[in-house]
Amino acid sequence: MSRKPADPCPCGLPADYAACCGRFHAGEAAPDAERLMRSRYSAYVRGVADYLRQSWHPDTRPAELSLDDAPGQRTYWLGLTVHEHTVTGADSAEVRFTARYRVGGGSAVKMTEHSRFLRIEDRWYYLDAL
Repeated sequence: MSRKPADPCPCGLPADYAACCGRFHAGEAAPDAERLMRSRYSAYVRGVADYLRQSWHPDTRPAELSLDDAPGQRTYWLGLTVHEHTVTGADSAEVRFTARYRVGGGSAVKMTEHSRFLRIEDRWYYLDAL
């Protein structure tokens, strides 16, 4: 009989948040680009803006990042599907995924992205979307 997590991780893996993406949000390096991408999705769900900025490649990182929603426009994250994780070099990888969300009382939206990631000194960073 499998145990359901008491605090399920938003990234979709069957684990508690603390043992899954929570440890990356606390400072542990993600082992690969897919786990970094999953942890970034979880950061959006949990509102961890500092982690999102820190895990963004320095060349493309925004100067500021706010996750504050406009009044009545709260973002509700509905789920994540990872379609493909491809290692493209010793320190580069790509992840193709779909994130589902809705804003306020609106209809659900599917955002599909093909993202690039680079590793610098054993730490993965989100570079950009293709």
